Amino acid sequence: MAGTVTRTTHYDRTAPRRPVNLSLNADLLAQVRQVTPNLSATVETLLGDYLHAAREKREDEQRQLDGVIDAVNELHARHGFLSDEFSTL
Repeated sequence: MAGTVTRTTHYDRTAPRRPVNLSLNADLLAQVRQVTPNLSATVETLLGDYLHAAREKREDEQRQLDGVIDAVNELHARHGFLSDEFSTL
């Protein structure tokens, strides 16, 4: 792997940095600048946390969906579908 992805960051912290343009609320930005010496690092950390949470949520939703599919497949294997008795073919 080119960079290092750690358990705590979930992204390659050694990847090159890239400038981006953001539009932020001026009052919010002024207040944040008073409490953080490095806005870029703070935003990067927050985005990394957001990405991790979003991925975990998606994985949880997929596990739930897989459970529902397994339950329906088991039900069909045991009992068949009601519509099987009424096939017009």
